[in-house]
Amino acid sequence: MTENQIAQKVVDAAFRIHTGLGPGLLESVYEICLANTLSEAGLSVLRQVPVKIEFEGKRFEEGFRADLIVERKLIIEIKSLEELHPVHKKQLLTYLRLTDIRLGLLINFGEVLIKNGISRVVNRLEE
Repeated sequence: MTENQIAQKVVDAAFRIHTGLGPGLLESVYEICLANTLSEAGLSVLRQVPVKIEFEGKRFEEGFRADLIVERKLIIEIKSLEELHPVHKKQLLTYLRLTDIRLGLLINFGEVLIKNGISRVVNRLEE
């Protein structure tokens, strides 16, 4: 399954969850619902994955935690905010670069319309 096919399944699941629950809940609620929905659809989903980083020659075992990694091909960063800011996309792009994953989805369940809360972020890996 390609990154785009996985992303489409994620978008469909996010739409169903947002329609069912509405905006305004904690990010952790949307995270567990999305992870469960995707797992039930047969996708491999890892939650709160610690990602190692290196800085000034030192390796840190837990630089950050990725909300969800699907099929080891897609990172999902979940927010539940009234409004996203450019730093949120930059944050996801940094996660993609540190993990060498090509595609990420930033999903803000705080939006009134979920279609306005989904952004694709692409890590332009060297080919």
